[in-house]
Amino acid sequence: MTTDPLSYLPLTEPTFYILLSLAPGKKHGYAIMKDVKDLSRGRVNLSTSTLYTAVGRLLDQELIERLDDDGQERGPGLPRKSYALTDLGRRVLEAEHVRLQGMVREARLRLREDGA
Repeated sequence: MTTDPLSYLPLTEPTFYILLSLAPGKKHGYAIMKDVKDLSRGRVNLSTSTLYTAVGRLLDQELIERLDDDGQERGPGLPRKSYALTDLGRRVLEAEHVRLQGMVREARLRLREDGA
């Protein structure tokens, strides 16, 4: 597995928002789904299967990790799985942020040149 963050770019919009959702700290799957919808202002509405397919890929790429929920109260049913960014995941998210900022900067310059 490569540790060069640039090799993971560009991120898809759902992947970007999943990683961004985990930037402040760990979350379980349902919280990620809700946060992604909020962060994207409703544009990205992940189904359960889409989320867990993406989570599986991000785990394989070592961009996120599964955490034990030790010490948390367990309700009825299956225990919730929580996820967090790895160091590599944070560096990939930061690299994507820089890439997107560059795109916006160029668009602003170009639009000014055109008199818009």
